[in-house]
Amino acid sequence: MEFTIFQLISIALVGAIGSMLVNRGVAVFNDGLRPIMPEYLEGRITRKELAATSFALSFGLIIGFGIPLSIGAVIIIAHSILLACDIIGIWTPDSRKGMIISGIVGAVYSIGVCLGLQFIVDLFNQLSINFLDSLSLVGTPIIISFTVFPAVAVGYQHGIKKAMSTALITFIAYLLFARFGSFTVASYDITLSPEGMALLVGMLMMIYYAAKVKGEGGSTNADLVNIFAERVSKIRKNRWLLALMGGLIALVSAQLILAVDAMPQALINEGKYTEGAIATFARAIGFIPLVFSTAIVTGVYGLAGTTMVFVVGLIFRDIPILAFVLGAVVMYAEVMLLSVVTKSMDKLPGVRDMGEHIRTSLADVLGMAILIGSAMASEEIAPGIGFFWVMGFYLINRMAKKPLVELAVGPVAVVALGILVNILNLVGLM
Repeated sequence: MEFTIFQLISIALVGAIGSMLVNRGVAVFNDGLRPIMPEYLEGRITRKELAATSFALSFGLIIGFGIPLSIGAVIIIAHSILLACDIIGIWTPDSRKGMIISGIVGAVYSIGVCLGLQFIVDLFNQLSINFLDSLSLVGTPIIISFTVFPAVAVGYQHGIKKAMSTALITFIAYLLFARFGSFTVASYDITLSPEGMALLVGMLMMIYYAAKVKGEGGSTNADLVNIFAERVSKIRKNRWLLALMGGLIALVSAQLILAVDAMPQALINEGKYTEGAIATFARAIGFIPLVFSTAIVTGVYGLAGTTMVFVVGLIFRDIPILAFVLGAVVMYAEVMLLSVVTKSMDKLPGVRDMGEHIRTSLADVLGMAILIGSAMASEEIAPGIGFFWVMGFYLINRMAKKPLVELAVGPVAVVALGILVNILNLVGLM
């Protein structure tokens, strides 16, 4: 993973602008932190308490999830940078000077992560037992596992029968496209990815079932918009800064520097950019209700909005400057349509509620896929004890007073085993 000067400048700007937006209370990346921001902005908790909360919510995901999965990968998981923006922005003083400091620290940190990951890769390459290739196995199950998430989401929302029918049709679609997905049209060879097309079929079924849910004539979201009109206005006042952030994120996505999550990252690592865009789009759909509703209630937007800007970057990866412009347009449109889209969700309650089930199913599928991939990687590093190591690590972590985030357990276990194996080899025990 080597970076050009333009790429380093781009990621530095993301870290700088992101940290400054957090410092001024305009946006944060961690969805769990957003509801706490008004408590500080309205004087109910201190800056120190807010800083402690931001650190507790984000640090584990950075060192246990974002960075381990980014080592040796083609593209970095966004959590490694954007969650750090939350911490940096809040830990710096709430003043003009503090805002400038947050920007400088955010830029330096972002460049440091990029160069630091390359340093770690170079360091691991010097070890007597190089486990980098094995580490890449962590993401292997994610690619095919991702296609089952629509069926899981359907099950959570509509029950097991519809979940089974969705899973069956998704499976059949995979088999059909694996067998007949390559053909020639007007002398052009066309190959449709079975994983991508199966995922698309599953998503269409998920949306179909959700759209069939009838509303009861309520106006829950419309009431929220009316009650918190002042907070919506606050977000709109910062629309140009948010648009700039959206453009920058689309830019680094187009340059294959940041991926929104582990699922699209795994696809991009395999060169499956279209599938990565579909996966990112699916994730963004699930986060629209959450991001919009919490933004309206808190007056604090998401650093990456609904994360649709990552989709823009992947689609226009061959024209990064166009990705920047369109990413800014998309973020600007999100902010300006915040109230309209939120109110419209009342007319389609099934689609509105679908977002929560998408997020839950994504977490379930991703968690299981990473755990299985971590076990596979560990078994390749140390045949015979790899499965024991990961399963023991995972289950014992659950008993800890301050356990690691479950998504982080597998990757941390793999890296720890790789280091341990090298130590044992050094002292002649392996």
